[in-house]
Amino acid sequence: MGEVNTGGVAQGRSQGKEDLIPNVKHVIAISSGKGGVGKSTVAANLAVALALSGAKIGLMDADVYGPNIPMMMGVTKPPEQQDGKIKPAESHGVKLISMGFFVPEETAVVWRGPMIHTTIQQFLRDVIWGELDYLLIDLPPGTGDAQLTLTQLVPICGAVTVTTPQEVALHDVRKGMMMFQKVNVPLLGIIENMSYFVCGHCGERTEIFSHGGGERAAEKLGVPFLGRIPIDPAIRAGGDAGVPIVVADPASPQAAAFRQIASTLVARIGAMDAGAEGQPNVPIDTLLKKIKRPLGTA
Repeated sequence: MGEVNTGGVAQGRSQGKEDLIPNVKHVIAISSGKGGVGKSTVAANLAVALALSGAKIGLMDADVYGPNIPMMMGVTKPPEQQDGKIKPAESHGVKLISMGFFVPEETAVVWRGPMIHTTIQQFLRDVIWGELDYLLIDLPPGTGDAQLTLTQLVPICGAVTVTTPQEVALHDVRKGMMMFQKVNVPLLGIIENMSYFVCGHCGERTEIFSHGGGERAAEKLGVPFLGRIPIDPAIRAGGDAGVPIVVADPASPQAAAFRQIASTLVARIGAMDAGAEGQPNVPIDTLLKKIKRPLGTA
């Protein structure tokens, strides 16, 4: 996958504000405009792919209403306490924290914004993350308290948005990307999940949810298109079993797709760190005009 970028602490460390994670070089938000697009699956596989490349990785499950990361990473034992702080769980070379470790599986989390804020703050401040090259944060779908809290508490080097190809998902992508623009978070790019299905018997490729929507959205909004992930039962099975596809079947096309996207992400962040490719400074009114236009128009 190429060399891991282990350069200096991410750009944008705010001055005069407590640095809750001083030893974390880059914070990456993994987001989606709507639920059901496979955001957590993408987050888990990207985290493991980065860890396999030699990077020091953390994965924080900020989706407090639907915390799936423990199951997807195959961890059932809750984190331990150490010197009044939380020692994160670890699986497949990735450090993990999630509300799923602290709430019974059958219990619904019904919280207002202040509780969400406090939980995310504790996951950042009170977890012994140690030195990390990348901390991936799996956000809840949409735009809400968790997203705003995160942008207030830590400098985010960029946001990745996961979508599926159909228009209903892409409509919500545009809203989510506008939110990140409003809070000055760079947009690292769009990943199109469930992009197509290849029949295991005849090899025929079927684009179940339309074709090329993620790439068209990226082009329309002026952000990078990071790649496509095919829909495949093996990805679902790996998530259910707690063994992400990049570990369960590293030779598969699906695992290769995740590794390629991880490599592209590392290269983009490295370029931003080096100043060779800063985030385009798109005025919010310009982005709003793009968002309001259908994808098929100029």
